[in-house]
Amino acid sequence: MRLPRALRTNRAYTHPESRDPRLRGRTYDVAFARVWEAALAEVERRKWKVLEAKPVEGEIHAEARTRVWKFTDDVWIRLSLDPGDGRTRVDMVSASRVGTADLGTNARRIARFLHALDRRLRTK
Repeated sequence: MRLPRALRTNRAYTHPESRDPRLRGRTYDVAFARVWEAALAEVERRKWKVLEAKPVEGEIHAEARTRVWKFTDDVWIRLSLDPGDGRTRVDMVSASRVGTADLGTNARRIARFLHALDRRLRTK
């Protein structure tokens, strides 16, 4: 018998071909600078502590705390610009610092962040 994924992993990340559609990252037809600002604003709204923000490299490293046990987890957000079509790609990694099972916390964190980013960048 195999253990559910949430009981045997403490990390989640986006990938274009992920089996979980919530973890496929995002590509926006929006300028890089606008996506960067929206991502930083969403990090701030969630009260994650920004450890490092490198706009030129398109990298944000932040700490997030779990709600119940207040464990500190690491979150990396990577923005990249496709030079061919000018679209902005957003990928993420969320990883627990302790333990071997996150009960799905990291995947939910990524999914919720990307959903909120979608709302922020929705064109009118």
